[in-house]
Amino acid sequence: MKRVLIVEDQTDIRKLIRMTLEFENYEIHEAADGATGLRLARDLAPDLMLLDVMMPGEMDGLQVCQVVKSEAATQGVKVVLLTARGQARDREAGDQAGADEYLVKPFSPLQLIDTIERLLTVA
Repeated sequence: MKRVLIVEDQTDIRKLIRMTLEFENYEIHEAADGATGLRLARDLAPDLMLLDVMMPGEMDGLQVCQVVKSEAATQGVKVVLLTARGQARDREAGDQAGADEYLVKPFSPLQLIDTIERLLTVA
């Protein structure tokens, strides 16, 4: 069973993502901020992280992505950045952070599932 870590500060969005993924065969874990998400990524070694870009606290999604992709233990984790910001420079920042994919909110449940399946099939 593939392990997915959802890192999203908005409870309703996190719940919606979890409900979407519960129909698939995933082990789902959640975090409400970047620092907790990073700790869970290190502890769980998920196959994929769904990572909100803009989060309050000490680390935003781009910073978490950079650390995950730079550490040997977690660099193989697929990272999908979730954000309301879809301009070219925002996508470029995601690429520079090492993200594997970039989904602009609002995205459809089908788009989310397709993205996850595509990334995890490659793995």
